[in-house]
Amino acid sequence: MTTDQGQKAKIAFIGLGNMGLPIARNLLKAGHDLTVYNRTRSRAEDLRTSGMEIADSPAAASLGAAAVMTMLADDRAVEQVVFAADGVLGALPPGGVHISLSTISPALSRRLTAAHRERSQAYIAAPVFGRPEAAEAAKLVVVAAGPPEAVERCRPLLEPIGRKLFVLDVEPSAANVVKLAGNFLIVSMLETLGEAFALVRKGGVDPKQFLEITAGSIFQSPVYENYGKIIAERRFEPAGFNMTLGMKDVRLLLGAAEELAAPLPLASMIHDHMLSAIARGQTEIDWSAIAEIAAENAGLQ
Repeated sequence: MTTDQGQKAKIAFIGLGNMGLPIARNLLKAGHDLTVYNRTRSRAEDLRTSGMEIADSPAAASLGAAAVMTMLADDRAVEQVVFAADGVLGALPPGGVHISLSTISPALSRRLTAAHRERSQAYIAAPVFGRPEAAEAAKLVVVAAGPPEAVERCRPLLEPIGRKLFVLDVEPSAANVVKLAGNFLIVSMLETLGEAFALVRKGGVDPKQFLEITAGSIFQSPVYENYGKIIAERRFEPAGFNMTLGMKDVRLLLGAAEELAAPLPLASMIHDHMLSAIARGQTEIDWSAIAEIAAENAGLQ
């Protein structure tokens, strides 16, 4: 991404968690210079390399930036980074673009759209599909929505982080609806895998062999294969996406469903199963461990 004078534009990146760190690394590999901010500075120090500066606040990172990319855990974290006195909103110059890669509520996305518009800034919602290993390999799926001119201008930032970029010609909040709906498909798959594995285990079948039969022929999908292997092996640590964050996404999903009057009865059941896992103290293990609830209900250890 360059300025009108052909010089490299200042790009800020905020949020260096399990997903943000590899995404920022891939942007650096693509030749972008980054000014980064992370609440825990040591994470930024882990990334330190040529073409990178570390800022002391979101505002310092955003000052004079052509684009600010945020990858944060939830609505509250995004609100704090954007709307605080030392936040993005007050420092990003007119014409600057805020690209939110986070999974947040459509309601917050609409609020961000309006707030940036009032300051002559642009806002793009660009949530991503993929676990940290996909982020590391630049194989995320990115769904972007926002002002068409801004999206096209930011393609050099969105394309290097994934294997596929989808652009929606709608308001930014629609991209967040797509992200929540996609996560609903994934977590529904985790639920059904757990129930199916519990059934075959009680029937005396090795779940790994069952996975080979199904993922290798019926459902030829890397999502089924990868999560199926985790569940079959009961390998829920270290978490690629922990139960607390999974629960957050299901809450956002149900909130969007209520707002749009689109009943999701299966999502309500999954919410309760995740709540059961959290009540058992399983907050930091992978969200695919929801499958263990089905196993326990079937009397399996």
